[in-house]
Amino acid sequence: MCGIAGLLYFDPQRAVDAGLLDRMTDVLAHRGPDGRGTHRDGPLGLGHRRLAIIDLSPDGAQPMTNEDGTVWVALNGEIYNFQELRPQLEAKGHRFSSKSDTEVLVHGWEEWGERLVDRLRGMFAFAVWDARARRLFLARDRFGKKPLFYRLSEDGLWFGSEAKAILQDPAVPRVPDRLALHEYLTYGYVPGPRSAFEGIKKLPPAHTLTVEQDGRHRLAAYWALQLAPKHEGLGSSEADLRRAGERVSELLDEATRLRMISDVPLGAFLSGGVDSSAVVAAMCRQSPRGAAGVRTFAIGFQEPEFDESGWAERVARHLGTDHRVLMLTPDGAAGLSRIAWHYGEPFADASCIPTFAVSALARRHVTVALSGDGGDELFCGYKRHVGTRLREKLQESHPWLRGALENRVLIEALRRAGRTTLAVELSHGRWQGDIPPSDLYMTRVEHISPALKAELYADPLLLLTRGRDARERVRLAIAASRGETFTERCAHADAVTYLPDDILVKVDIASMAHGLETRAPLLDHVLAEYVARLPFALKMQRLVTKRALKRAIRDRVPGEVLTREKMGFGVPLEHWFRGGFRSLLQEVLLDPRALGRGLFRPEAVERLVSDHAAGRADHQNPLFVLLMLELWFRLWIDPPAGSALPAPAEEALAVA
Repeated sequence: MCGIAGLLYFDPQRAVDAGLLDRMTDVLAHRGPDGRGTHRDGPLGLGHRRLAIIDLSPDGAQPMTNEDGTVWVALNGEIYNFQELRPQLEAKGHRFSSKSDTEVLVHGWEEWGERLVDRLRGMFAFAVWDARARRLFLARDRFGKKPLFYRLSEDGLWFGSEAKAILQDPAVPRVPDRLALHEYLTYGYVPGPRSAFEGIKKLPPAHTLTVEQDGRHRLAAYWALQLAPKHEGLGSSEADLRRAGERVSELLDEATRLRMISDVPLGAFLSGGVDSSAVVAAMCRQSPRGAAGVRTFAIGFQEPEFDESGWAERVARHLGTDHRVLMLTPDGAAGLSRIAWHYGEPFADASCIPTFAVSALARRHVTVALSGDGGDELFCGYKRHVGTRLREKLQESHPWLRGALENRVLIEALRRAGRTTLAVELSHGRWQGDIPPSDLYMTRVEHISPALKAELYADPLLLLTRGRDARERVRLAIAASRGETFTERCAHADAVTYLPDDILVKVDIASMAHGLETRAPLLDHVLAEYVARLPFALKMQRLVTKRALKRAIRDRVPGEVLTREKMGFGVPLEHWFRGGFRSLLQEVLLDPRALGRGLFRPEAVERLVSDHAAGRADHQNPLFVLLMLELWFRLWIDPPAGSALPAPAEEALAVA
């Protein structure tokens, strides 16, 4: 886990400036606090910031080269099957000079070329410079766990683990991409392949970019998660569920074992939900010291409806891990300016706040943390999947039954009986009315609706985005899926949109801000490919989610963890915006600097702030979206062109 940066000029006579390469590399120092390295070859420059995880010796430093200095590699991430690939390469005559996983890329490129990526099992974004062919090769892992930004122009290629590396070149303009911001306002993140900056893109997950010295380039996909055909011989019976659970258990244990290879201390994030509990339980089975050798970390809130720390402690006690909890308050969540600096793009998934906090907590004790990311997308585990499936079944029923189930009296009775999720989802369907299923799904995930956009947008932004439907991205992903049911197709769409552009970005940036590596066993592609092709009934049945995963771990974790209502990693923003964060909204969103940008109608923004503060409405999502957008403008767009870009100075942390 590190940070990489570099550039290639298409003019072979134009040499890379050492000072520029140093700046591009060192702005990523938080990703790799243990060392730095650069390599220049005329018009080519590679930079690397090292977080030492495997082979802590100087032999593991990067950029790394082969025996004759003709192949150079800079890697961000981990190649988990390097111990399998290394003897294969040695058998073909390749000589290794380190124990690092990175070196398999060096010799793997010599042996397999661009098909190297097909053999890798890991999380990665890497650059290979082939000096003899004068070719630069960029690759990103299958799910997009590691980020990679690039700028391709007629003059050259710039790339980096974060956009801020590219922006260190004063020749690169810092201009907001208005269409990207239009999509950000819908999703709360900037969907790839766009970035928030004009001219800067994200390499899509499971893609490679090959760039020749003369500027010719080729973008290619090498993998996609397929939901069909389904596994033969598996249906929905109890015997089928047992077989699927046993195989999931085997694959999860293997994926966890591979992700516990480390020369530094490691632990895990533990929320007390199914996914993180499954990972921690697998770690306890793989640890040489058992559960006593596993450290777990959790976040708690004072607001009971958001606090999962009790569940995390219950799982930790059951397993016997070394467990630590941090209680988070609005004061403890200070530092939104620092968070905005690290993300580098506007990012409004509010769970980035506790993710930053739990990463800081974990980094005091370990250098690597495993997480449960990916379980909801693979096993249809989000609350919105339950609501979508409920609605899907209602659509198949008689109209009178659908109307009866969406009756206000019945919904309130369900709420009082403790069936909160069912009540909320029925209520959601009742108020949305009859709209296309994909649009109804979008109403469950979007932060700012088209109707609210129409109220907010000032004319210039409205004109630039007219006719651009931000919902289309998810519609197309749902339509392209071969899932058995509409609900499974929605979960598949989450795996190719929401997962790489929100969840994995959130965790990567928050953890790397503290020099912490995170690994996600549930996103091992071998495990994911097996789960994807399971019959839908083994993922969800009668509104019970994650059936195969729950079966896999039912003898490992407390039974109540498998049956309790899902909470998610929520944040009490609604309360905070009426308490500790209230003044922040007024100081930032209602400041003349923000209102004068011409993006939004001042009176519409003022109404959102005042209505929420007075308790007349809950506008927590749109307010956080607008807040993080304004902080991004102040950090990355407002500084004059060519000026030094800001660093996250400590005095800037107490924004809240």
